[in-house]
Amino acid sequence: MDATQIYREDTFTDRKVGTIRRMSPVLADGSDDASRPVLFVGQAQVMTPMGALPISFELDATTLDGAIALFGDAAADAVQQTMRELQELRREQASSLVLPDSAGGGLPAGGLLGGGRPRR
Repeated sequence: MDATQIYREDTFTDRKVGTIRRMSPVLADGSDDASRPVLFVGQAQVMTPMGALPISFELDATTLDGAIALFGDAAADAVQQTMRELQELRREQASSLVLPDSAGGGLPAGGLLGGGRPRR
C-alpha cells in the first residue's frame, strides 16, 4: 500500500437508490490529513438480463449535503455512459470475424490425421 494515499471510508445509504462513500484522507498513523481533499464516490446498480451491474461515479462535492444533491444527475450520467460502453462492446463483438490460420486451414499436413492415410 502507498502510505501517502490512505483514506478512511464512511458509507452512507438511503437503502433504496444507492450509496455514497466519503473518502477522508488520513496519514499512515490514522490521523486526519488536512492537506488533501475529502472525496465522494456514488454507487448504484442497474439491473440487466445477466443480473445487477454495479456502477461507481465521482461526486464533485466538498460536503455530504453537496454529494447527496449531485447524486441523481451523476448516477443518470454514469448509467448512460455505461450503456454506451456496453453497446460499443456488443457492436465490436458482433463485428469480429473468425479467420483461418495462416497455414490455410485446420487439417494437418497430409490431410488425414497427420499421416496421409486413415488410422486403423
